[in-house]
Amino acid sequence: MYFKRHAAVLLSIALTFLLIARGVVPATSKIDSDFPNYFTAAKIVADGGDVERLYDNRWFDEQMHRYGTWTGIPGKFSPFPPPTALLLIPLTRLAPLDALRAMTAVNMVCLICSIVLLTRILSVSLADSTVLVLLSGFAVLNAIRLGQPYIPVSLSCILGYYAYLKGRPLLAGLCFGFFVPVKYFPVVLLIYFAFRREWRVVLGGACAILAVTLTSIGVLGWKIHGDFLSAILGNHLIGKIDMQDPFTASFQSFDSLFRRLFIFDATANPQPLFALPVLQTIAVIVTKASILSAGVVTMVKLARSGVAAATAPSIGVLGILTLLLAPATATYHFVLLWLPVGLLVGYFFHERTPVRAYLILGAYALIGFFPYRRAYAFEGRGGLTVLAYPRLFLLLAMFIACIYFIWNRAERNGTALGSADARLSEFPGRAIYK
Repeated sequence: MYFKRHAAVLLSIALTFLLIARGVVPATSKIDSDFPNYFTAAKIVADGGDVERLYDNRWFDEQMHRYGTWTGIPGKFSPFPPPTALLLIPLTRLAPLDALRAMTAVNMVCLICSIVLLTRILSVSLADSTVLVLLSGFAVLNAIRLGQPYIPVSLSCILGYYAYLKGRPLLAGLCFGFFVPVKYFPVVLLIYFAFRREWRVVLGGACAILAVTLTSIGVLGWKIHGDFLSAILGNHLIGKIDMQDPFTASFQSFDSLFRRLFIFDATANPQPLFALPVLQTIAVIVTKASILSAGVVTMVKLARSGVAAATAPSIGVLGILTLLLAPATATYHFVLLWLPVGLLVGYFFHERTPVRAYLILGAYALIGFFPYRRAYAFEGRGGLTVLAYPRLFLLLAMFIACIYFIWNRAERNGTALGSADARLSEFPGRAIYK
């Protein structure tokens, strides 16, 4: 149990009411940003429109007016991969608001399934699992309110891990790979299992990716995929997204932070800390390489330690690392931390270090509910710009804490890192160690 029974029940009820009031009700009342981009793309495909022009922002915005999905915010399909246009095709016969309501229902079903599966994976109560999921705060609220597909993506990762625990590696890989052509995050799980030489998981993932990609090429044609690879993907990977300010602190990434600090722009960034563009490149490379190296070395250490449960904390570290390295993140991306944080918290409870588990859970909750708008007041004010990136630094602190906790135990107990393995079954959450 993460919390005492009554506290967990009360907290889960309070968070559920917040979810309904701030997520579900707005999503069923009006269309906000984000969802119209997904829905318009699906309508273009369903109506046999000129799919080769999906990345033509001006034309795409005109289609939003045509389909009644324009909300006053210019629309665009970029930087979505082409298969994204297929996501909402089943909803295209509905009016835009009805389609958003249907998507809200899908998100809620996926959220409930995620909670139930995490209950089984972590061997905690339903109330504890509900609290874990809903403590993601703005992540889950905005994912539902904006009609984002990240909750189904998170569920696919959780379902894949559950299948892996049940000895179904091919099914696990299929679950991990299904959304990779649309949202890249799950590919890191397949890379991890490739590192572990669990080839049946990798095979399942490759089959899913290939099936979705070939379907997309068959429906949309090759040209749009070629345009994505040649003109969209590269810019996306460095945080340069059409019609969005590359300096904006809303990205909460190292790419954006170091642009703010070291690149002068008379309009977008007139007050950098230093006008040294080369330093921006160096800072991004060094910072990301350091984070990646720390994560990889830690996962190698876990793999070589003899701990039967090394997969759980490794996936936890990998999930946090991936969001840290991302060139741009939004609040709703953090529903992808449901599984990684759950596995890390479970691991530290198993290690009989509950304080560490609660520190990770606390950082995760703070990321979920931090009042980010107040921090944005520091954006573009020289050195004070760093104060406009609380989510980035909270995530970094969580990552460093996890790395330190894992290595601290290894150093304290030497090669006995696996010594606790024999007593793991005494604690809640034993399912992740089977």
